[in-house]
Amino acid sequence: MRAALLAFQRDFAARPPGAVLDGRDIGTVIAPGADVKIFVVAAPQERARRRALELKAAGQSVNDADILADILRRDERDRSRTAAPLRRAADAHEFDTTHLNVEESVAAAIAIVEKHRKQDSI
Repeated sequence: MRAALLAFQRDFAARPPGAVLDGRDIGTVIAPGADVKIFVVAAPQERARRRALELKAAGQSVNDADILADILRRDERDRSRTAAPLRRAADAHEFDTTHLNVEESVAAAIAIVEKHRKQDSI
């Protein structure tokens, strides 16, 4: 299943005019030759806070400590897995969104891409 999905994702990413992809192995496995790679990070505590807000907005009850524990377990599992472990590609821009809201994050990500495009046109 993973091999079939990998081929589909790689083909999709390579088709003109290009694509914006999100995932934990996009820059290292799916599209290692991408023109621009952004490795998005945020403090686990902030990610847990955001997730709790999403769940509460959906009417679910939440336990903040459980959410943080789940995030930490997932991060560790993804970093230590054999197939496509979570890691930043050497040529990826690390982008910390811990102190940014959604609008600020989008604007900063666009700025990274635009800066790269300007450098390529020189």
